[in-house]
Amino acid sequence: MQPTRDSGYTLDPCWDEKGLITAILTDATSGLLLMVAHMNKEAFERSIATQEAHFWSRSRQKLWRKGEESGHVMKIQEIRIDCDQDALWLKVIPMGPACHTGAKSCFYRRIEHEHLVPVPEDKI
Repeated sequence: MQPTRDSGYTLDPCWDEKGLITAILTDATSGLLLMVAHMNKEAFERSIATQEAHFWSRSRQKLWRKGEESGHVMKIQEIRIDCDQDALWLKVIPMGPACHTGAKSCFYRRIEHEHLVPVPEDKI
């Protein structure tokens, strides 16, 4: 019996119907959840080759390197893939804020009773 995508050791990303895979980024040092983005095959390959996070922008319909405008590059330390190979976890060293708003993490608000409430900077 041949190993499957779920239990084998062959890299076989499960791209969605748009050719994308979800990527979750955390700070390699602190473990802080930084951001969630999407990669197409080219972004995935460039990320592996350069050890800098590249993504596919669904809104702009183009490839982009995190930090190409802001300088807030995400230096990849490790890439993991989940059991059925449809999600990536990138452990990175952030070279500045992860969020385009300037926040350390894109997850700087919490939901309370259908409202958004800011999370204090020291609690992010």
